[in-house]
Amino acid sequence: MIAANGIIAADAPVSCACRPAESRGRLHPEPESPNRTVFQRDRDRIIHSTAFRRLKHKTQVFVYHEGDHYRTRLTHTIEVAQIARSLARALGLDEDLAEALALAHDLGHTPFGHAGEDALGEAMASYGGFDHNGQSLRIVTLLEARYAEFDGLNLTWETLEGLAKHNGPLAARPGETAGLPWAVAQYASRHDLELHTQPGLEAQVAALSDDIAYHTHDVDDGLRAGLFTVADLSDVPLVGSIIRGVERRYPGLQQSRLIHETLRRMIDAMVQDLLAETRARIAAAAPGCAADVRALDGPLAGFSAAMADDNAALKAFLFEHMYRHDHVNHMTENARVVVAELFERLLAAPERLPDDWRDQVMGAANAAADAEPDGPGASEDESRRARVVADYIAGMTDRYALGEHRELCQGSG
Repeated sequence: MIAANGIIAADAPVSCACRPAESRGRLHPEPESPNRTVFQRDRDRIIHSTAFRRLKHKTQVFVYHEGDHYRTRLTHTIEVAQIARSLARALGLDEDLAEALALAHDLGHTPFGHAGEDALGEAMASYGGFDHNGQSLRIVTLLEARYAEFDGLNLTWETLEGLAKHNGPLAARPGETAGLPWAVAQYASRHDLELHTQPGLEAQVAALSDDIAYHTHDVDDGLRAGLFTVADLSDVPLVGSIIRGVERRYPGLQQSRLIHETLRRMIDAMVQDLLAETRARIAAAAPGCAADVRALDGPLAGFSAAMADDNAALKAFLFEHMYRHDHVNHMTENARVVVAELFERLLAAPERLPDDWRDQVMGAANAAADAEPDGPGASEDESRRARVVADYIAGMTDRYALGEHRELCQGSG
């Protein structure tokens, strides 16, 4: 709806939105803020977390020293949050919850992006594995050690639920944990996030905002890095037709302006398609509350079939010309080596860990010895030690990981 002043007006709040007053609350009860809703408070806690600050120096595609203008995990996250909040406003959802989920969705990423995650996953294969979505949940429920009365950030059920399953249900039945990422299964064993149901609509919107953001900014970063050209994009669905439209309207336009005009139109095209499709699905399903959204067989938020096909084609182009480019592959292989060697060295010599992390290793060893005094405790001890090492490495920024690798794996000691 366009208001008289030309501003796009938000839809009235929909009945299926998550409502702060109806939140299922926090695992650890605490007095709520008189000035902020529970979802606003969740968002603020995420922004003030240590893990959020570290996103500044974590890879999106290019390692931080490759250039100052490429996206990092932090700038990517901010772009996702902007899109998620705009979509939530247009759909009449809770903007603060959508924003909180967008801001938290990449907290669990390792240094060096997916390359670091793959290397850490391989290293942790014998100890329960590693998954960045599960690690995000682990960070906000355990590893952020800031408060006197609880570990983690003590976020609301709705935020934790959306963080765990924003891409869709993780289990087929209530209580099922088989096949879940280790960290998610561990947490779900003590706090039911209804992993067999659809996520709330705000979480669905946040997940799709991630797709919109990285599809557009990866085109921008790929062009900036010279991995492909504007001409290479001419036959790619969605982006190619937009480029041609901009060139017709602005003949001879400077390339930097051509790229920006193309990107903003790409975002708008995906946003408008998502809004139209999601509104149609809401009208057809007619959910009366957020619980009705979770009980549906499929998601309410989504792209039309045509836009989904265009996005798939663009993603295929980016895989071929960017994510699998020789330059990116070189960075990827170096990152794998750094993470793998750090894990190997620190698992073998946990005394090289900083004091607070070394204390966790000792506590894990004592817990394992108390639980299994007759021998199996040795395996349990190693698993617990490996998890502490994985938590430590996963929290590193790119530059910190490179520095630690130089000191621990390339130095004389």
